[in-house]
Amino acid sequence: MTLFDAVTATPALLIDRDALDRNIERMAESARARGVALRPHAKTHKSPDLARLQLDAGAVGLTVATVSEAEVFAEAGFDDLFIAYPLWVDAARGARLAALANRARVTVGVDSAEGARALATHAGTAIEVLVEIDSGHHRTGVAPGHAGAVATAAAAAGLTVAGVFTFPGHSYGPGQPGVAATGESTALHTAADSLRGAGIEPGVVSGGSTPTAYLDTTATELRPGVYVFGDAQQLELGSITEAEVALTVLATVVSTRDGVVVLDAGSKSLGADRAPWATGYGRIAGVPDARITALSEHHATVAWPPARGARTGGPDVPRPGPGDRLRVIPNHVCNAVNLTDELIVTRGSDVVDRWPVAARGCIV
Repeated sequence: MTLFDAVTATPALLIDRDALDRNIERMAESARARGVALRPHAKTHKSPDLARLQLDAGAVGLTVATVSEAEVFAEAGFDDLFIAYPLWVDAARGARLAALANRARVTVGVDSAEGARALATHAGTAIEVLVEIDSGHHRTGVAPGHAGAVATAAAAAGLTVAGVFTFPGHSYGPGQPGVAATGESTALHTAADSLRGAGIEPGVVSGGSTPTAYLDTTATELRPGVYVFGDAQQLELGSITEAEVALTVLATVVSTRDGVVVLDAGSKSLGADRAPWATGYGRIAGVPDARITALSEHHATVAWPPARGARTGGPDVPRPGPGDRLRVIPNHVCNAVNLTDELIVTRGSDVVDRWPVAARGCIV
């Protein structure tokens, strides 16, 4: 029985366990070799089963994006969680954070005096904070030189300031990882000095993204997420090779015409992300010239390459027909995971496990 026969319904998310294990160990070893703590972002996989593999490999804890994600992982027994987001905390959310702090070490991002005071008022002072700085992504975070002022306000509100953090999200672009990593290091150094100038020692200097995770940094902690699975964006950026892609979406061909193949995996299974520089909405494993050129909710339109891989000299792969199955590499793997209930774990042609996506839909 082939793997395609073992998985009876499509679309389905498949995890190549051997590739996954290699990705986890490679990142863990890189962090160890540089003396940097690894706190992977669990919003990518949303799976306690997978998170345990990361901690077993040496991760110091987990990063999450929301309070509800933190609740899921705390319930599963994880006791060191960083919510890397400048939460605006009201009474209801504060009560949830206070309850979390009773069963895990919880750290939260802040980037304003107002946010710090709201956190302390509604969640109490058992929660530590990291001051978020803008290292070039221009989303949230204060200017690096202003980190000390925010830290002073947080300390005045009774919170323990553990350090600073940033996300170099501008690394997601051709030619940008090196530029972003350099800017991140400079910004973190400035922010750490700003805290010291305010009389607060930054015990944690946190940063990192998958495109920059293997580059030199002044950070003491890294928070990559996508590295566990890889995706078409990382392929296009050159951060990984196809051999490092651990997650694919198994899809069935439902229609064909000259040069075009249509699959049953649309935006409701792949996600609809397409960066301006991306060459398609996803790729087909083993067929480097194929591109998903259009997505509907339940259709993926694939432009199939002509014979002999005319564009890149890739393998000559016959066009599949209705009923055939292909593995799709989604553009943004975090979105694809959030659209499914389970991850089907494989080794070779065998299904060896099924992991529930326990934190699926945890957006609050």
